[in-house]
Amino acid sequence: MSDSAHSHGDQQDPPFEVQFAQRVYRLPPYMFGRINALLYEKRVAGNDVIDMGMGNPSDPPADYVMEKMCEAVKDVRNHGYSKSNGIRNLRREVAAKYLKKYGVRLDPESEVMVCLGSKEGFSHMCLAMMGPGDTAIVPAPYFPVHTYAVALASGNVISLDVANSEKFLSNIAYTCEHLYPKPKLLIICYPHNPSTVTVEPEFFVDVVKIAKKYGLMVISDFAYADVAFDGYKPPSFLSAPGASDVGVEFTTMSKGYNMAGWRVGFCAGNKEMIRGLGTIKGYYDYGMFQAIQIASIIALREGDAAVEAQSLIYQSRRDALVDGLVRLGWDVTPPRAGMFVWAKIPEEWQKRMSTMDFAMMLLEKGDVAVSPGSGFGPSGEGYLRLSLVENENRLRQAVRQIKGCLKEAEAESITA
Repeated sequence: MSDSAHSHGDQQDPPFEVQFAQRVYRLPPYMFGRINALLYEKRVAGNDVIDMGMGNPSDPPADYVMEKMCEAVKDVRNHGYSKSNGIRNLRREVAAKYLKKYGVRLDPESEVMVCLGSKEGFSHMCLAMMGPGDTAIVPAPYFPVHTYAVALASGNVISLDVANSEKFLSNIAYTCEHLYPKPKLLIICYPHNPSTVTVEPEFFVDVVKIAKKYGLMVISDFAYADVAFDGYKPPSFLSAPGASDVGVEFTTMSKGYNMAGWRVGFCAGNKEMIRGLGTIKGYYDYGMFQAIQIASIIALREGDAAVEAQSLIYQSRRDALVDGLVRLGWDVTPPRAGMFVWAKIPEEWQKRMSTMDFAMMLLEKGDVAVSPGSGFGPSGEGYLRLSLVENENRLRQAVRQIKGCLKEAEAESITA
């Protein structure tokens, strides 16, 4: 061994440092980490936690969809690489659904693309459209991926309050008038997650006008298209005249069809934006397992009754949860669509603690997991998002446990 090697023998090498890309450091902290960690601990300890945290469907897909999947898996031709934009028959089925349900004509070749869930498609679309210095307008409170995907694409985010739809539109116009360089992208999400705000078709007519006036591209996240109550029919952004000139819409089979783990989403609308998404996807993936696509065709073709039945199940759960919370004296507006209830925390508790601490208390003392509104940005502070994935009996039990937990906390604060 050389002398120089010996001379370094006693010195400690500096610890090897892994340096992430700057885009990773730009991501906000994951707000649900604390809750998920405690939920996991409780589950391991054998506690029966009623979980209303995530919108993860607990009901299975229709039998005929699963049967088709099994049949397609056994066909050896379905196991090779698949086209990254999706097989033609699935794209045609998506176009057929848009025509039947919304009166929208789409070219399945150039105006429809299959994604590995709408979240993947949305994120890759942001990568195709955004870059350093570009700005996107997102609704506030925001579904996390609406801001994270923009941040990962090195873009900037301006979030505007979504509660009042007319004010939201005028704030978009004001931002476009006064920001230089102008925002490049508008992200909309109706029925809105987390706040459950809904709109009528005229709203999208105004969105198209604003987009054309200011040169804004639009991405509509239409994840809750298939889950609606009391006769309300969520409108599609693409049904507004000229919508395909300015934007695209993402839909999914996760919610109404109970196929969340299958990861089947679609992008439809503007040809150029879809071409951009296709370019990015072509470098990242080889498309979805073909057996899943074949089963999805059957789900779309034959699933209308199953989707409607699923909405009625969610409606009954909504009623059970809202009635229970209202009886506790909470201020809750029953949602017209989606899988969530957006509930205001009672005033006396808001004065005492943050929304995150309130949610942690419900989990610690009441064995009820919920999402704190602050996890969806500052404008969610003071609210909880409760998902409707548990059955009615479990939801009624959750209300009883919330009541007991708050009573116990009240008693403790009096004796403290």
